[in-house]
Amino acid sequence: MRDVRLLLSTLALMIYMNTMAADNIKLTYLVREPKIKTEKPPVIILLHGVGSNERDLFSLADDLPPDFLVVSARGPITLGPSRYAWYEVDFSTGRPSINAAQEATSRQMILNFIDELQQRYSFDRSRVYLGGFSQGAIMSYSIGLTHPEKVKGLVIMSGRMLDEIKPLVAPREQLQKLYVFISHGTKDGVLKVEYARDARDYLKQAGIKPFYKEYAIAHTINGDVLKDLISWLLDTR
Repeated sequence: MRDVRLLLSTLALMIYMNTMAADNIKLTYLVREPKIKTEKPPVIILLHGVGSNERDLFSLADDLPPDFLVVSARGPITLGPSRYAWYEVDFSTGRPSINAAQEATSRQMILNFIDELQQRYSFDRSRVYLGGFSQGAIMSYSIGLTHPEKVKGLVIMSGRMLDEIKPLVAPREQLQKLYVFISHGTKDGVLKVEYARDARDYLKQAGIKPFYKEYAIAHTINGDVLKDLISWLLDTR
């Protein structure tokens, strides 16, 4: 009986995902509607890391504040079965080298995605949070710092800021109202914690006061990160 229920649940999820991809929105995504209904809820859009998919961060959805609309999107670059990315990256030199053209395309797709979601769901455009893990966090930095008018807050978990983005960052006065949450593991062997520290310092110089915290973890998210994220969302919404 349990196997039958699991099969039905999987089929329902596949139908749901196919429906999401079949509308006018270009990215495949999953949605958790607000558990507490309001006319214009805040929304958080989650972006996964390289080699993952939209189901990854969607696993956090039920833990996030109940009045939020939660959206988890899939990157457009296919790396393999159920493995996607926002752009290809090469670590062979010891430092990540990105496919800049793919990153720029994905950045525009996510900007369009925010606008397209508004056509399907009712949410407060002044309370859009964009965030993710690793490469998803990188994309969030790139979009939030170049188009701060699109988002209220950024959720940066184990990410970094691209040097390629810095010449495109919006003027200082446009960044003043941007909220930023940064979490990073001191044992992260994929993206060293120095990336987070450098980004924190850059943001402070730009007039942004981020929530910043380091955790004794590797390249991952744990319960402490999630607890702090939930508290931050409640405080800034």
